[in-house]
Amino acid sequence: MTFTLLGTGSAAQVPVYNCTCMACQRARHTARYRRGPCSALVETGTQRWLIDAGLTDLTERFPPGSLSGIMLTHYHADHAQGLLHLRWGTGLKIPVLGPPDPEGLADLYKHPGILDFSTSLRAFVPLVLGDLRLTPVPLAHSRLTFGFLLEQAGRSIAYLTDTVGLPEDTLLFLRQHEVDLLVLDCTHAPASQPPRNHNDLPRALDSIAALQPRQAVLTHIGHDLDAFLIAHPASDLKGAELGFDGDVFHLPP
Repeated sequence: MTFTLLGTGSAAQVPVYNCTCMACQRARHTARYRRGPCSALVETGTQRWLIDAGLTDLTERFPPGSLSGIMLTHYHADHAQGLLHLRWGTGLKIPVLGPPDPEGLADLYKHPGILDFSTSLRAFVPLVLGDLRLTPVPLAHSRLTFGFLLEQAGRSIAYLTDTVGLPEDTLLFLRQHEVDLLVLDCTHAPASQPPRNHNDLPRALDSIAALQPRQAVLTHIGHDLDAFLIAHPASDLKGAELGFDGDVFHLPP
């Protein structure tokens, strides 16, 4: 199983428009530090699924027939806006799996075009997709949001973006699995006040400690966290690592 981080940024991305913080200035000069809309690609022997569709160049990145389908964690614009253009293609159908959110995004349900929204995911109900097993798990966010446990050939990835902490039932479920790779929301620098919608660094590290994955990678990173880590290079990430756009992780069976 191969897992690629296509985007590792928060909704504002990095660099943030008109921001002159250290992180945004660095990103303007060095492409490695730019962060696009949070998304990923999971590939197995028979399956190739895009996770979230906030990237606006999907038609250029993925030629017709190159995707098995798209998994949506939720319908906030930075995770689904790329579908608004992709839907107007012709001559094929692309399965889109997402939470049972009746609002969706804009008029996607009314005018789906080539997008097939026929299958809604259910919390803790696994779905077998060829040689890939997908189990949605609830996350703590401002609208209905799922994380994904992805399993193939005895290896597992937990992709948990857009959450502040983890719901108890999700934590208990994931503790029953040996997670090889945990990819976790870490949007904010350490904050004195509890964050409302996304993890700050201490809360992300608490979730990692609770789950004990073999490898932990931080994503959905905001410019304030990047700036904090530039200013505090000795910060202890407790074995976790920052994800960057384009990072690839191989999990051999």
